[in-house]
Parts: sequence; structure tokens; C-alpha cells
Amino acid sequence: MSESLLIALIAVPTLTAVVLWALPVVTADRVAALVGTVVSGVLLVASLVLWWDMRRPHCPCTVEAVYGPLPRTLPGKLTPDVDINVPWIPSLGVRFHLAVDTISLPLITLTALLVLLCCVYSLKITPRIGRTRSLIALLLVIETGVIGAFAAADLVLFFVFFEIVLIPMWLVIDIWGDDHDRAGRRRAATTFILMTVFGSALMLLGFLLVHRHAGTFDLVFLGQHPIKGGHGVPLAAAILIAVGLAVKMPLWPLHIWLPDAHAKAPTVGSVLLAGVLLKLGSYGMIRILLPVLPDATATIAPYLAGFSVVAIVAGSLACLAQTDVKRLIAYSSVGHMGFIGLGIATMSPEGLNGALYANLAHGIITGLLFFLAGAIKDRHDTSDLRAIGRALYARLPRISGLLTYACLASLGLPGLAGFWGEMLVLLGAYHPADWLPRATFIVLMVIAGLGAVLTAAYFLRLIRELCQGDPAENPPAAFAVDLSRIEFVTFVPLVVLTVFLGLWPFTLLNQWTFL
Repeated sequence: MSESLLIALIAVPTLTAVVLWALPVVTADRVAALVGTVVSGVLLVASLVLWWDMRRPHCPCTVEAVYGPLPRTLPGKLTPDVDINVPWIPSLGVRFHLAVDTISLPLITLTALLVLLCCVYSLKITPRIGRTRSLIALLLVIETGVIGAFAAADLVLFFVFFEIVLIPMWLVIDIWGDDHDRAGRRRAATTFILMTVFGSALMLLGFLLVHRHAGTFDLVFLGQHPIKGGHGVPLAAAILIAVGLAVKMPLWPLHIWLPDAHAKAPTVGSVLLAGVLLKLGSYGMIRILLPVLPDATATIAPYLAGFSVVAIVAGSLACLAQTDVKRLIAYSSVGHMGFIGLGIATMSPEGLNGALYANLAHGIITGLLFFLAGAIKDRHDTSDLRAIGRALYARLPRISGLLTYACLASLGLPGLAGFWGEMLVLLGAYHPADWLPRATFIVLMVIAGLGAVLTAAYFLRLIRELCQGDPAENPPAAFAVDLSRIEFVTFVPLVVLTVFLGLWPFTLLNQWTFL
């Protein structure tokens, strides 16, 4: 049953998108969001059933009969709990190999949840341009690409699913983006596609070097037989793959596409872009770099850590200068993904635990932040802080309260989901892997800690500048509704998960058995 569920998670969204496009336009636009909600809800249930099924004891995994015992010694190595492996392009040694484990399945579930919430949100709230049928269909195609990438156990298959995501997201930004700035949204969409294709090309070159050296694209086999050596071809492959994935995360200085893409994208586009698309880069580093090229990754780890810390500080300083709430949240993602990059670079149990946890927490919290930013923009017809004015508590008390809550979660308040990832990453930087220069990582830990202070500063500044102040300076506007029912239904799951993961972190931490 688990194999059937995995196939359904990948195939059903695209099949549904095809059905929506085949329906008459008038009919499809009316029912598209409802169909997307039902289908994505079923997929979320399927991912939870698959996760539950993985937690039960099973007979020895059939993949071990093919590859032999799979000792869990290398961080990020794929040890499949569900495995589908059939020939695809035999002449090139490429197989349609899908496999999931406790690293990939939480991200698959997060993807299913956020797509569901985006479809629920679209039941009542859609961009002014309309064309709901095409928007929902593209969101479902994005879901296929992201889930497929998280489940891919072949490097070429990972690349294919990685690329499937790009064109739909480009269209979402270009067609349904900022109504008031068509040239700006087209520029943002073009920069997004050019930068990510550039990163994908570098990543593919790295995969070809891996195949040249190992003779296979199979991640399970490569995890059991990692490529040794920190120089020559392995080092070149590691650099190409790392840079390609760093574009997607993104890390400084490859982040230039992100702020405009978020600022111009519609609300649902921003939620998926921050919530799941950025995770393709960090997941790829954990799944591919660490287990396949461990020696070469150790060689570049100090540099990866350095660029990650620069991303933390630069993203935080940029946030302090922003006057647009969506751009501020976008730059905050640069800083948070910098923490994830630092955790990966430590190659230590604590750092990797923190990176994996922060990956999920960031998707939940930043998804909530972009939903709230969209709600504020819909009511004021702008996301410019200067135009919105102060004293939002007086005008939209419920939305303002939720925004304050999400900001506190994102800055790492203990008891909420954002705390554990950053804390474990800093602990990992204090205790990096034995073969890494500890003094260097301690310095980077201190700088990253200062970045955490800056994170608190810009979020508290946002709360002060937007929510607080004298209501007399900005008289309450006559908004029809503060928090609509559909917004309440959309936001509540993210609010609850933020508290749950903040109070019970070992719900996830206990599953990452490679630690």
C-alpha cells in the first residue's frame, strides 16, 4: 500500500491539473479551488497515512536485498522505508527510483499541507485577474514537482522533478503577480527563472561528474558507496552541486532573485515559494552532498558556513532597511536559510538536527507570515509600510495579533517552532564534526548569534512600526471584516503547528535516526 500512496502523491496532482484544463473555462473557474481543495486534502491524508505506516515495524526493507545492509552512518544517507525502483532510460543508467524516509517524508507532508491551505484560501480570495482554473492547476503541478524531488532516489530523476517546478512558478509570478506593476512582476519572474536555471545547470554538471566517477546516479547505492577524496573530480562535483543548490535556498550572494519574486508574487505563490521551494536546495545538500561526497563536502564546509553566516547578517541588515512588508519577510528568509546552511556545514548531529528542524519550522512560520502579509495587502491595496500606516492594532486587531505571534515565532521565541532549529544550529557550530576547524566555526557561531539578535530587532521594529502607535494618527478604517472565516480556517493549522513543534520538538527529532 505504501508504494501506491507514494505514486498517488506524485501522479494525482498533475492528473487533476490536466482535468481542470480540459474542463470548459466557465465551469472550471467556478469549481477549480474546490477541486484543488478536495484533491490536496486527500493527498495530505495520504502523506500522513504513509508517515504512520513508516513508523510501524516492518519486515526488512526489500532494498536491502538488492544493495545489502544499509548501516546508518553517513548523515543524510537515504535508507528507504518505501522504495519503488524500475528501469527508465537503461542506456544511460537512469532509473525511475522513488524512495522516502524520515528525512524526506516530513517535507512531503509540509508540501501537501501548504498546497491544501493555498487551495482553501483560493476558495474565496483570488487575484483580481481571475483565471482560477489555471492558477490552481499550476499549484498542483508545483506540488507534483516538489514531492517528486523529495522522493527521488536517482540524481537525474531529482533534476527532472526539480525543473518541473520552475515554469509553473514563473507563470504564477508573471500572470497573477502584483496588479499595479506589470513590468516589475515580469522582471521578477524572469530573474527567478534565469537564476534558478543557471543553478540547475551547475547542479546537473555536478551530477554528471558523480556519474563519471561512480558509474551510477542511484542515491541508495551512492550512499552505501560514497565517493572518497576531497580534491579533483569529487571536489569539482561538490562545488557545482553546492552552488546549484545554494541558488535555490538561496544563500548570499545568490539570493538576488528572491526579494522581487516574493514582493511581486501573489499570496499563494509567496507561501509556496518560501514554504517548500526553498527547501529543495537545503534538502538537496543534506540528501546529496553529505552522503555522496562526504570528503569533498568536508573540504568546502568552512566556506559554506562562511557564506551562510554572511547570509544571516546581510539578510537581517536588509530587513532593517525595508519599507515593504513582503520584501522584509523575503529578506528574513535569506537569514533563516543561512542558519540552515550553517547547520548543514557543521556536519555534526546537533547542526544537522537543527537544519532539518529549521527547514520545517521556516516553512510553517514563513507560510503564515506571507498569508498575513497578503491579508494586509488585500485590505490596503499595498504592502508598503508607509502607505499602510501605524496603529494596525486599532484597525485589524485579530490580523495584527496573528502577525505579532508569527513574528515572535520567526525570531526564535522559546516555546514556538522557530526556537529549536536555530538553537541546535548554534550548538552544532560550537561542536562541529571532528574533521572541521572548530575555532573557525566558533567565530562563525558568534557572528550568527549576533544575526539572531538582529532578527529580533527587525521583527520587533516591524511590530512597532506597523501595529503600534497612536490611533489618532491613523484613524481606524471601515474594513468590512477583520479576519474572514476562510482566512481563519487557513491560518489556524499553521498557528497550531507552530505551538506544537515549539513545545514537543522530539516529535520530529526522534525520527532522524541517522543522528
